[in-house]
Amino acid sequence: MEKIEMINVSKPRMIKALTGAALSLFAVAAMADDTLGLSESLFSIGAPEITQTPAANASPWRFAVGAGVVNMPKFPGASGTKWEVVPSVSANYDRFFIGANPDAAALLSLGAYLYRDSNWRVGAALTYDFIEPRSESDDSRLHGLGDVKRTAHAELFGVYTWDFITARASVLTDIAGNDRGTVATFDLLGRYQPIPQLTLSAGPGLTWGSDKYNETYFGVTSEQSARSGLPTYSAGSGLNQLRFSVNGVYRIATQWNVGASVSFAWLRGDATDSPITEKTSQITYGLFANYLF
Repeated sequence: MEKIEMINVSKPRMIKALTGAALSLFAVAAMADDTLGLSESLFSIGAPEITQTPAANASPWRFAVGAGVVNMPKFPGASGTKWEVVPSVSANYDRFFIGANPDAAALLSLGAYLYRDSNWRVGAALTYDFIEPRSESDDSRLHGLGDVKRTAHAELFGVYTWDFITARASVLTDIAGNDRGTVATFDLLGRYQPIPQLTLSAGPGLTWGSDKYNETYFGVTSEQSARSGLPTYSAGSGLNQLRFSVNGVYRIATQWNVGASVSFAWLRGDATDSPITEKTSQITYGLFANYLF
């Protein structure tokens, strides 16, 4: 029987794995899957080990299952919040992956790593929204605006780790014609390990949205104005969010990890003046657990 390499918390590989978990946690408040707070929070329940290149003597197959709960704004700019239960299932063969992937910040993805070494991970993926980004039924303020529909995205992402610093960037664009445009994110994370099993991390991030992206979430057309009673508003491209996240992840057993995160976000640019926006400061927090095999 083939011997499967077990994870040793004393090895540098384990440190990188926990770094990946912390990186996945700080994404709780970005807009990758493009709901403020949800989609990069999908990153928060990902198992980081699946992003690493398999050891030479290990099987190229790796699997992970997990779940998380996230409290997030009802919609970008909302004053109220909602809870979302976020399951995570992933299968990986060497550089290829399907299902949840932390680096892609998606629950539903199909993609591959184009390049990986001890510092860099660069990949491409097709992703699909797990939860409808915005529905009129979410809040009375949205009545007459119509729903923001789920869509498919093409994504490029990159992660760079050096010592205790990790940076992640991604660009996603709507490829299904649902007026979701293009969104880009960048986050920087500093890591501290008081003990080998525990990783604490914190860092800033930002999100940029295209004309179409910002108009879909923050603009009000004349037709929407007539139905909702809100004034017309046009939202152009530009920086629309700054954020800061604090995270913790703990390895409770060889194949189990648990974690928590809280992220503080501030809407910027045209998003702040939109008649849809009730509150420009947003808080998202979540808990997760993962099992690796």
